[in-house]
Amino acid sequence: MSVPQYRKAAALALAAGLGLTLAACSTKSDDAASEAGGKVTITVDCQPVGSQKELLKNWNDDVAEFQRQNPDIVVKSVSVGEQCNNPPDFTARLAGGTVTDLFYGYMTDLQQVLDSGQAMDVTEYANKDTIPTWDSVDPALKEVFSDGGKLYAVPTKNYSMGLVYNKVLFQQAGLDPNAPPKTWPEVRAAAKKISALGNGIAGYSEYSAGNTGGWHFTSLLYSQGGQVLTADGKKADFNNAMGRQVLQNLKDMRYGDNSMGSRQLLQWGDLLTNAAAGKVGMFVGAPDATQAIVSQFQGKFQDWAMAPLPGQDGPAKATLGGGEGYYFKKGLSPEQVKAGLKWIAYQKLTPGKGQFDYVRAKPQNYPVGLPQPLLFANGSDAQKQELDLRKANANVDTANFAIFEAGPVPIKGEPRNAQAIYAVLDAAMSGVLTNPNADIDALLKTAEEKVNKLLAAES
Repeated sequence: MSVPQYRKAAALALAAGLGLTLAACSTKSDDAASEAGGKVTITVDCQPVGSQKELLKNWNDDVAEFQRQNPDIVVKSVSVGEQCNNPPDFTARLAGGTVTDLFYGYMTDLQQVLDSGQAMDVTEYANKDTIPTWDSVDPALKEVFSDGGKLYAVPTKNYSMGLVYNKVLFQQAGLDPNAPPKTWPEVRAAAKKISALGNGIAGYSEYSAGNTGGWHFTSLLYSQGGQVLTADGKKADFNNAMGRQVLQNLKDMRYGDNSMGSRQLLQWGDLLTNAAAGKVGMFVGAPDATQAIVSQFQGKFQDWAMAPLPGQDGPAKATLGGGEGYYFKKGLSPEQVKAGLKWIAYQKLTPGKGQFDYVRAKPQNYPVGLPQPLLFANGSDAQKQELDLRKANANVDTANFAIFEAGPVPIKGEPRNAQAIYAVLDAAMSGVLTNPNADIDALLKTAEEKVNKLLAAES
C-alpha cells in the first residue's frame, strides 16, 4: 500500500487533483503511428499525483532525462489514483481492460493478472541489455512474478513488517523508546499507557477496510506461527487457536482497555494521517511507512522508530513480506517491451537514479537511510552500490531502525489469491474492532467458509 508507495500505501482519496486520466493511455493505433515515425511510445501508470509536488517533479524530471538519453522512446505518464492504492479498483481496471502498457501491481496480484489475460510474458526480453542490474536483482523476487518458468513482471519494491512506534508518545507515557514491546501482551500494556495521555491518542492503531485489515491479520497470524492457507493452498487454515488469539488481542485492546481509539474501519491513508498528527502510539508497518508519514502526511521523521514484529510469548515466529512490480500489457510490440524495461531499469533498478537517487532525495525532506527497498541480492554489485549511496546520503537517524535490523524475523510470503482473501478477512478485523459483543469464533468460521468457497471456485 510508495513512490508510488506499495498499493497498501494509499494516500487518502488520491483521485483528487489527477493530472491525467485513462483517456491519456495510448491506443494501438497511436503506438503504431509512433513506431512508424521512428519513436516507440509506452504508457506507464502510478505517476505521483499533483498534491505530491516534489515527487511529481522528480518523476517528470526523470522522464525528461530518460527521453533525452533514449530519443527513440516516448514515455506517457498516467496518474490513475486509486488503481495504485486500492486493490478492488485495480481488479476493476483489469476486468475492464483499461490498464496501461506498463501497469503497477502487488506481488500478490500475479494470479489475478494471469486470470485476466492482460499480462505478457517478458522472459526473453528481461536481461542485462534492457536492465543492466538484472543479474543483481534477487532471484526470489523474480520468482514471485513468474509462473511456469515465465516472467510476467519486474520487481520494483520489497519489504517486511515490524512494529512502528512514536518515540515522543513513548516518553510522554513513561515508556522507554529504546525498549519497545517484544510481545503482544507488552504491546497491550504499552498501548494502555499511551492512550491514557488522552487528547484522542490511540495507543495502538489497526486497519480493517479496503483489504488492509486482511493484510494485517495475515501478518499478525504469522507472528503467532500460523498460516492463512494449508500447505497445499487448497483450504483456509486460520480458524484455529492462533487466529483466535490475533482477534482476541485486538478485541482486548479495543474494548477491554479502550486503547485503540473510537474511529475504526481505517484504511492506509486514514491511519497514517492520524500517525503524522501525533495521534498514534504504535502500528504494524514496513519501514517505508515512516517515509510516507513524512513525505505524504507532513509528519516528523525523528518522532518514529521501528522494532521487530512482536510475538505472543516471545519473538515473532514469522512476519509478512511482500512488494510490488510492473506488469506488461499483452499485445505490446517487442520494441515497446524493450522500451518499458529500459524505463523500469532507469526509474526503479539503477543505484543513483530514480527511486535510488539519494543525492536528490536528501535535501527534499524525503527520508534516506531506510532499510528498504531490498531489491538486490546480498553481495551483488548493485546491492553494494545502493548501500554505499544510502549510507553516504542518509538524512535520517538510522539508529531509529537499529532494533528492527538487529532482530530480523523470518519472512513469510503472502498467500495465494491474497487480495481476495484479504477482502474476506477485513470483515473479521472490522467485526472485533466495531462490535464489543463480536463472536470471534463465528467471525473466523464465516471467513473460513468464504475463503474455502473462493479457493474451490478457482481450483
